[in-house]
Amino acid sequence: MANSDSYDAIIIGAGIGGLVCGCYLAKAGMKVLICEQHFKPGGYCTSFKRGPFTFDAAADCFGAYRKDGITRKVFEELGIDKRLNIIRFDPPSIVLTPDYRVPFWNDLEKTIEEFQTAFSDERDNIRNFFYFLSSSDPISYSRIKNWTFKELLDSYFTNDRLKAVLSFPLLAMAGLPPSLMSAFVAIKFYSEFLLDGGYYPVGGMQVLSDTLAEQFKEFGGELRLSCLVKKIRVKDNKVTGIVTEKDGFIPSRYVISNCDARQTFLKLLGKEMVEKEFYTKIKNMMPSISNFIAYLGIDKEFKPPQPPGSAIFFSQHYDLDKAYRVIQKNDFEEYGGYSFRFSYNQPILGIIIPAAFHNKRFWSNNKPRFLELLIDKIENSTIPGLSKHIVYKEAATPYTLYRYTLNYKGASYGWACTPSQLAVPGLRKPPFIHGLYLTGHWTTVGIGISGVIYVSHDVSKLILRKGKKNL
Repeated sequence: MANSDSYDAIIIGAGIGGLVCGCYLAKAGMKVLICEQHFKPGGYCTSFKRGPFTFDAAADCFGAYRKDGITRKVFEELGIDKRLNIIRFDPPSIVLTPDYRVPFWNDLEKTIEEFQTAFSDERDNIRNFFYFLSSSDPISYSRIKNWTFKELLDSYFTNDRLKAVLSFPLLAMAGLPPSLMSAFVAIKFYSEFLLDGGYYPVGGMQVLSDTLAEQFKEFGGELRLSCLVKKIRVKDNKVTGIVTEKDGFIPSRYVISNCDARQTFLKLLGKEMVEKEFYTKIKNMMPSISNFIAYLGIDKEFKPPQPPGSAIFFSQHYDLDKAYRVIQKNDFEEYGGYSFRFSYNQPILGIIIPAAFHNKRFWSNNKPRFLELLIDKIENSTIPGLSKHIVYKEAATPYTLYRYTLNYKGASYGWACTPSQLAVPGLRKPPFIHGLYLTGHWTTVGIGISGVIYVSHDVSKLILRKGKKNL
């Protein structure tokens, strides 16, 4: 029987994935500890206050909360659906270019009609495409598992501008053009975010994370914040626990990493514990791009030109391969795209633009200039007169995101969503270390909040099937 100082499972990282996994294990009766290096739970799903304003740090909504969606299923099973006041924006998203304004409505038929009106030459193809996106036929999906999103779009459409409009939200979120992005992941972005998105917990994203943390503790789990894990201990190819900066060695039967996979294998485990082929694979995999995020407090006289709550994806151009190359160079003057959202209940504006990592010095030198460039760009293209109404402004860089989450290069979605990095074997359950599991974005299985919820639910079931305790 486990002694009072040991655990059945220790989870590294209190992001949404770690919290959901922890809730399931603790609810089943396991003795579970979550260690989080930040002083608050949530990872990218946190919020912070500046004067009268409350800003969401990175994630600002979630998807898959329809009746049969994975987010709804998990929230109901964990009992947090009754503790959250969840609203939904309509339209949840709008694609904006100099030539088009195309909303994604909560009503699929209404969305199809918007695209058909904008691109009348592709009427039948648009309907067939959206019906395919909203279907759940695994056989149809399996045939395109090695396709790029460009290959999928080319199989339906000839209009290049339509293909760019359909692709830009994915470039804005995941930082990949359709020529590089996995078609399967793109479908999931559409079905779980663009077509079933716009859900928001009243009070901010921190409320979601805090509610999960409280439920975890009510299930009997223990959460330690400001608790940096330094090492995963292994004996005879089996985990024995972790070593933290403050508390030293803590024994555990299982260790679940909800943090960066490179950190998990190359630092916490160490190269000597990783199979050579797997080590080479991890070293050569490409992380997803990070973001530069502007947080703007606006005076109450300002009237938003776009619906509050809706995510606006703006693109000045239709050549997304060129846009991707510009993003890689962090050429803010050349890049003609960004996404933004006005808060539904307070005068704030969040603007997000994909950005490459570089290093701490690069961002220390360029953050103020890039913030002003971004404000000028959005003022000249979509929000005239914005600068006259700004009463507070701040920004987060890729280095900021790295510092608060320790995600490799401040990655937004774990590994880049390319076909070759889809469902990489061994990332959820490394075969060479017994008792070690990974959850969250870095498993290459789930994407976005709904994706990490799915992975965490699945990993918890894997562990529970082995027996919740070894008594």
